[in-house]
Amino acid sequence: MHKRSPLARAGAAPATDLQVLVGSGTVLLRTRKRDGTWVGAPVSLVEKGDGTGAYFRTYNAAGKFKRLRNFPEVLVAPSTLTGRPTGPEVAGHARRLHGEEEATARRLLGARFPVLQRRLVPWYHRLRGWTTVHYQLTLDR
Repeated sequence: MHKRSPLARAGAAPATDLQVLVGSGTVLLRTRKRDGTWVGAPVSLVEKGDGTGAYFRTYNAAGKFKRLRNFPEVLVAPSTLTGRPTGPEVAGHARRLHGEEEATARRLLGARFPVLQRRLVPWYHRLRGWTTVHYQLTLDR
C-alpha cells in the first residue's frame, strides 16, 4: 500500500521538485568535471518567481563556476547548510545570468537570505577580489 504525505491527504496539491528544492533553502549542487566525475557544493536557492526556475550564486574563482562554463548540466538535491543531502536528486541545467536578470537574482537572494546573501557573501567576495556570478537553475522534465 502506498502511503500518502499529510499534504496529499489534506487535499493539497503535491509539491513539485522545484518547490521542494526551493523550500529547503540550501541545495547540494553537483557539477560535472572533464573526467566525468561529479563534485558537489551547497548553494542557497531562491525561486525565480514564475515557477519555471530558481537562482543561485557563486564567485568567479570557484570550481563550480569553471565546471559550469564547460558543462551546464547539474544534479541538485535538498541539503543541509553543510551539503548533506536530505532528499532525492534531480537533474537540471544552469545558465549564467547577465544584466537585468542578474540584478533580479541578486535582489531575490538578498530578500530571502538577508544576512547571508545580502550582506556576508557579497562583502566576502569583494574582500577577496572575486566577482559574484549568478545562475538560473532549470530542472529537466
